[in-house]
Parts: sequence; C-alpha cells; structure tokens
Amino acid sequence: MAAAVSSVVRRVEELGDLAQAHIQQLSEAAGEDDHFLIRASAALEKLKLLCGEEKECSNPSNLLELYTQAILDMTYFEENKLVDEDFPEDSSSQKVKELIRFLSEPEILVKENNMHPKPCDLLGDELLECLSWRRGALLYMYCHSLTKRREWLLRKSTLLKKHLVDGINYLLQMLNYRCPIQLNEGVSFQDLDTATLLSAGIFSDIHLLAMMYSGEMCYWGLKHCADQQPENCEMDTGVSGASCMTHKESLDFREVGEKILKKYVSVCEGPLKEQEWNTTNAKQILNFFQQSCK
Repeated sequence: MAAAVSSVVRRVEELGDLAQAHIQQLSEAAGEDDHFLIRASAALEKLKLLCGEEKECSNPSNLLELYTQAILDMTYFEENKLVDEDFPEDSSSQKVKELIRFLSEPEILVKENNMHPKPCDLLGDELLECLSWRRGALLYMYCHSLTKRREWLLRKSTLLKKHLVDGINYLLQMLNYRCPIQLNEGVSFQDLDTATLLSAGIFSDIHLLAMMYSGEMCYWGLKHCADQQPENCEMDTGVSGASCMTHKESLDFREVGEKILKKYVSVCEGPLKEQEWNTTNAKQILNFFQQSCK
C-alpha cells in the first residue's frame, strides 16, 4: 500500500507541474491576471509543498483534491474563452479534446494505481459529479455550436455523433454517482417536495440541467445522426436517470431522451412548480420524439 501511495504522490506531482506550466502559458497569453488561473496556481503551489514532504506519510486523497480543484479552475478559464469565441472551427476540436483529457486525469490516476475499488472512495461523490458535469456540459456547448454549422454537419456528422454519445454518457454518469434517498419510516422530512426530489436522485439545480442537456443532445443525435449506423453501446438510465455504458446494444437517442425529459418535466411541474423552471423546450423535444416514431 505504501508503494502505491508513493506512486500516486509522484504522479500527482508530475501532473501538477505540467498543469502549472500550462497555467503560466495561459496567463501570459491572456496578458492579465484571472481569478480562476490565480486560484488554480495557488492550489498547485500548495500541492507542490505537500508532495515535497515524506511521501509515505502523504494523504493521496488530499493531494488529489487539490489537483482536481486546480484542474477545474484552469479548464473553466479555457472553457469560457471557447464559449466567448463560439468554438473556432479551426482550433476548437483539439482544445476540447485537451480539456476533456485534463478533466479525466484524476479518475484515470485513481484507476491506474488501484488505490480504491471505486474512485468515489478517494475523490468523493461531489468532485466526481463535478468532473463528469464539466465534461458533459463542455461537449453539450461544443455540440450546440456544431449543430449550427450546416456544411460541417454534411461532412462530419459521424464525429458529431461521437461527441453526443460521450457527452450524454458524462451527464448521465454525473446523475448516477449518488443514489436516490429511499423514503421510509426511518427517514423524516419536513418538506415533502424536497423529499420527492431526493428520492428521484435530484440533489441540485445542476442535476436538473444535466437532465435537460442530455435530453437535448439526444434530440440533436436523432435529428442529425439518424441515418448513421448505431453505436455499439448501451445506456441503462435506471431509476435516477443515470447511465452505465456497456458494449452490447445500440444507443437509442429517442428512448434515452424521452425517459430523461419526461422525468425532467414531471419534476419541474411537480415539486419544483413554484420555482418556474421552463419546460417548453423539453416538451417540444418530446413531441419531436413522438413524431419521429410515425
């Protein structure tokens, strides 16, 4: 176990140095100080100090948390730049791949070193949710930009489908990290609406956005990629609307989209009715799914 801990500490330190160098490049290119880059750099400096201590005594969980927080801040700065520039066609594909790689590093590191049976045991549910959400939301925004480029779609709809499948998977993974609260006599709630949301596996506004985003991506998939051969993967949306990818059957954009958006509408018009969440787009997409069956 000590050898595994030492290996993780060395690898986190290496990744931290690479990220710090990348932040330096970003800061110089921006020509001004940015709050997120400053915060990311500070986290990596703290990480460097902790890694310099006795490695066998280091806490991998603390180191991974610092590294992950730095990556989240660094990539947030870059994502905002991509969105502001509407994902430039000549460079955004490579940049999106790079950001996905950065946001995947913490999970990869845990799995490669076999530190825990489940990444959540080391990283925690909230960080894993955030990493999946950020990857899924990034691909959602990127695909949204791509769907407006008619000539690009004619040439590269297969690539769009890949991005959509990946994005949907990340978003539904995000919804699956925490299990729904099982309501029974041993669990008491003062607010019935809150209890209903928790029992549906909805713990925040981000969970609702993930449902809407994944449903909309299913709509784009059915609209723009319906003539292609199906992907060799399966998505089980389960009780909480989350997924697990397996190599068995094809992903059915309609089936996944309908299930997640029906739940979204039900929640928004049920326990969240007073919050005035907009369901117009979700209902229009559900109608599209119904019409495409005929």
